[in-house]
Amino acid sequence: MTLRPIRRALLSVSDKSGLVEFAQGLAKHNVALISTGGTARVLRDAGLTVTDVSDITKFPEMMDGRVKTLHPVVHGGLLGLRDKHAEAMRTHNIEGIDLLVCNLYPFEATTAKGASFEECIENIDIGGPAMTRSAAKNHDWVTVVVDTEDYAAVLAEMDTNAGATTLKLRRKLAQIAYARTAAYDAAVSNWFAGRIAEDTDGAPPRRRAFAGQLRQPLRYGENPHQEAAFYATGEKRAGVSSAVQLQGKELSYNNINDTDAAYELVAEFDPKAHAACAIIKHANPCGVALAGSLAEAYAKALACDPVSAFGGIIAFNRTLDGATAELISKLFTEVIIAPDADAEARRILSAKKNLRLLTAGGLPDARAPGLTFKSVSGGILVQTRDNGHVAREDLKIVTKRQPSETEIADMLFAFTVGKHVKSNTIVYAKGLATAGIGAGQMSRVDSARIAAEKARQAAKAAGWPEPMTKGSAAASDAFFPFPDGLEEIADAGATSVIQPGGSMRDADVIAAADAAGLAMAFTGMRHFRH
Repeated sequence: MTLRPIRRALLSVSDKSGLVEFAQGLAKHNVALISTGGTARVLRDAGLTVTDVSDITKFPEMMDGRVKTLHPVVHGGLLGLRDKHAEAMRTHNIEGIDLLVCNLYPFEATTAKGASFEECIENIDIGGPAMTRSAAKNHDWVTVVVDTEDYAAVLAEMDTNAGATTLKLRRKLAQIAYARTAAYDAAVSNWFAGRIAEDTDGAPPRRRAFAGQLRQPLRYGENPHQEAAFYATGEKRAGVSSAVQLQGKELSYNNINDTDAAYELVAEFDPKAHAACAIIKHANPCGVALAGSLAEAYAKALACDPVSAFGGIIAFNRTLDGATAELISKLFTEVIIAPDADAEARRILSAKKNLRLLTAGGLPDARAPGLTFKSVSGGILVQTRDNGHVAREDLKIVTKRQPSETEIADMLFAFTVGKHVKSNTIVYAKGLATAGIGAGQMSRVDSARIAAEKARQAAKAAGWPEPMTKGSAAASDAFFPFPDGLEEIADAGATSVIQPGGSMRDADVIAAADAAGLAMAFTGMRHFRH
């Protein structure tokens, strides 16, 4: 157990929620309270007796509050080993501090609101992290609290153990404390990296720091033998990390991964212009569509591959309504995510007890900058988010036949969807709905064939006279290295093609398109996705 009594506590917090109640709990155990500035005022206003840090250091707060706790009396009180350093503490009149309660200046919130450079600098906490590290290092003797959610655990142990805490709790709190200071330093470092990048040639910083806060422990990872958890980075980006789960079973690792893929895809499309629906399975879309209503978009997306949609993830870019919920309720679905869901949709889906319904409160900005990460053996690959976007004016028509406006709309739609499909990929689209999707093949020709076969199967199941690839637009996420992939697309009945271009054999591919009577556009932008 190794119980350590708490007799003196130093409280210095930015987030004052629950502070008074916690301090009152300490006072019941006759703990002497030491505090700084605004924290001390709040405690005194609540009728608590508090000693100012300046009274024990014999130094006033100075330099606009930059220096107040950086003093041997404070750090000696936190770092001193009560058995080994007792004589030194007596010699220098240093009294032990048994509990540190410290949450840091709100740097992350300050930068998130777009504050000035100077304001951000002033919200970099120095004394707080220094005290936190001191207390965490000396956790054998000192209890450290950096999260308000841990107040109850400390008071519970003190109630149980006559004012003392156990080593088990102190070690747990020390780990949390070091993780918090690491995350804080990561936020400061990455903010600096972003500001420096504005003034340099974009060279990557020599060191990168990454941090996260536990959002949800998971039963397992991709497979049952893998341990997993979901951490939020603090990035202000609407999506699965910000979503509220309204109903259903606990999300799994694969649910979260697929839900993120689905929501990022529908966020590509302006909800004011079109209702968008994406149905995802194993991180790849099996159907995507735009329409005037969510119900119509869902029906069109489902028609692309109704077999694969079973047990899938469905994302929308508008508030989920009752009519659409009624349609979805007829299919086994794992997760639905949307910016919001109206009362009728919630009522209908509440009958599906295992279905997870998430409302994200908004859409992520598909054009916003940001970073993505991928672990490799012994390292992390870091890149900027693929926020590339191709508009009509970016297209370079390279064939003799010019595409119609309808073909251009379908080409741009298909190319956008292809950005969210594992490479190599070919996407057929018609009427702003996917007609066939070929994902993750080693050969682009195979991707074209698989997508066309998917379309044939869907047509047969629906009783259509011909697959939707007839008269469709086809998109390739990267260039065609040879004409064979394009010839496969022509055989499927596509009339237009969109691709990045840039192959050494572009001329051969263009000639093949002309021979087949296709219209083809180059974008100059590739969208590999691995």
